[in-house]
Amino acid sequence: MHFKLLIALVDDSSTNAVLEAARRAGATGSTVISQARGEGAKQTKTFFGMTLEAQMDVILFVVEEHMSRHILETIAEVGQFDEKPGTGIAVKVDVEDVVGISHQIHMLSSVIEEEL
Repeated sequence: MHFKLLIALVDDSSTNAVLEAARRAGATGSTVISQARGEGAKQTKTFFGMTLEAQMDVILFVVEEHMSRHILETIAEVGQFDEKPGTGIAVKVDVEDVVGISHQIHMLSSVIEEEL
């Protein structure tokens, strides 16, 4: 079984919605890193040296490769990444090897067999 790492940077107000949608789409777990900052095409505004930007969360998902595109598209739709600037981005990265998810592999095996 092969895996992909999905990295989503989302506005902290949509973190829970993105997590729930990813789980419904097939993600079996996640890690959330809170209070990240990002900058897009336009620089963020400052007021007396303090940045006036919403906090972002980084969400990491290790997902089975056959399910990865569907989960990525679901994250983008729920997070409204293409509809509103500054709501977030998500990327998919190849994973060479992974340990610590053997219990998830057993659960995913039957799901993947049905899809293939």
